[in-house]
Amino acid sequence: MNQDPIKLDILAIAVHPDDMELGCAGALLMEKRNGKKTGVVDLTRGELGTRGTAELRAQEAARSGRILQLDVRENLGMADGFFRNDEQHQRLLIRAIRKYRPEIVLANALEDRHPDHGRAGHLIVESCFYSGLRKVETTDAEGRPQEHWRPKYVFHYIQDRYRVPDFVYDITPVFDVKLQSIQAYSSQFFSAAYGEDEPQTYISTPEFLQQLIGRHQQFGKMIGVPYAEGFTTQKTIGIRDFDALVQIDT
Repeated sequence: MNQDPIKLDILAIAVHPDDMELGCAGALLMEKRNGKKTGVVDLTRGELGTRGTAELRAQEAARSGRILQLDVRENLGMADGFFRNDEQHQRLLIRAIRKYRPEIVLANALEDRHPDHGRAGHLIVESCFYSGLRKVETTDAEGRPQEHWRPKYVFHYIQDRYRVPDFVYDITPVFDVKLQSIQAYSSQFFSAAYGEDEPQTYISTPEFLQQLIGRHQQFGKMIGVPYAEGFTTQKTIGIRDFDALVQIDT
């Protein structure tokens, strides 16, 4: 007998395996500590990456998922670099959104150095909207009709290009674990243990990780904590209690 898929509270959607780790792994870890169910859907296998292989990236993504204690991680197998924001790809993503029914989606940036990031960001936003329309019909893996579902929020994690965040999330208690999840990708980021004779890339130098740490410190400084992740949102955020705001010293 087939079991219904797990319902997630937070779903991170990333075009490449390792985008999520860089952009929002800390938030996923904090939400997990708060008792939420978390998961990741990777759109592509990252097969165009200069270093490593798609098979190795899959192993690294699985290792990272265990570090992050994800409830689910799935790869949709879209073509790295050549996917499009069209009906075919939207329907594929809509099926995943309706499968996991997340309350919040964390998504790629809407514009960034890598063209895949921005294209994926818009694909995610539009798919989340169309997923809420009753007349957009999809079926699950067993051919059963899926119910419509629209996440309450889509937040975009900040990637390579700096963006002024609309809000920042204190990830200080889990920052070391976030770094471990990034370092699970030894083919992509600096690792003395990675012995393959492959070209150095923009992200495989020790300096890249140092710059990444600095970015998180910069976001943390905004609210008086050591480390934070930044997010942008197209939808206004509301609060019911000023106690929800992070206290900073003035």
